[in-house]
Amino acid sequence: MIQNRFKGFRYFPIFIGALLALLLNNDCGFYTFSGAGLKGIKTVAVPLFDNQTTEYGLREDLAVAVTNALVADHTLKVINIRRADSALRGVLTKYERECYTFDGSGNCSEYIVRLYVDITFEDLKNKKVVWEEKNVEGFGIYAASEGSDLLGKQRAVEKLSADIIDKVIKGW
Repeated sequence: MIQNRFKGFRYFPIFIGALLALLLNNDCGFYTFSGAGLKGIKTVAVPLFDNQTTEYGLREDLAVAVTNALVADHTLKVINIRRADSALRGVLTKYERECYTFDGSGNCSEYIVRLYVDITFEDLKNKKVVWEEKNVEGFGIYAASEGSDLLGKQRAVEKLSADIIDKVIKGW
């Protein structure tokens, strides 16, 4: 009776050995998204984006947000373009602000700010474009009672920078 109870344990060392082999094998094991598609790229430059909109300060705000997100991610080191392995370039193509929700009287209660950017990630060492994407959208919603669209712009820049970093680091 006792032997039957522990019969399954005779395969336990085999199970542990197979599990360790899978985890320690370079082709399998833990999967990470971090830096998956960077192929030797260790540094990045983030020049100011071009701004084709009439909104002042967006290119500076976006450059700061993208740089801060890259620094916080720790996958790529942000450095001067003359020494960088790669560059993240962009063009702010459109700024929109429109009513998002209405109250019972038909007045606007919330606005949405949308920013659109064309992005290019370049491998400077190999002189090739790693990826580019047109019309990447970031948006931010704010209450009409707040008066200014500054909060909406800030939220749109934060979302846009997070999406850009995901694309650079994770490749999707």
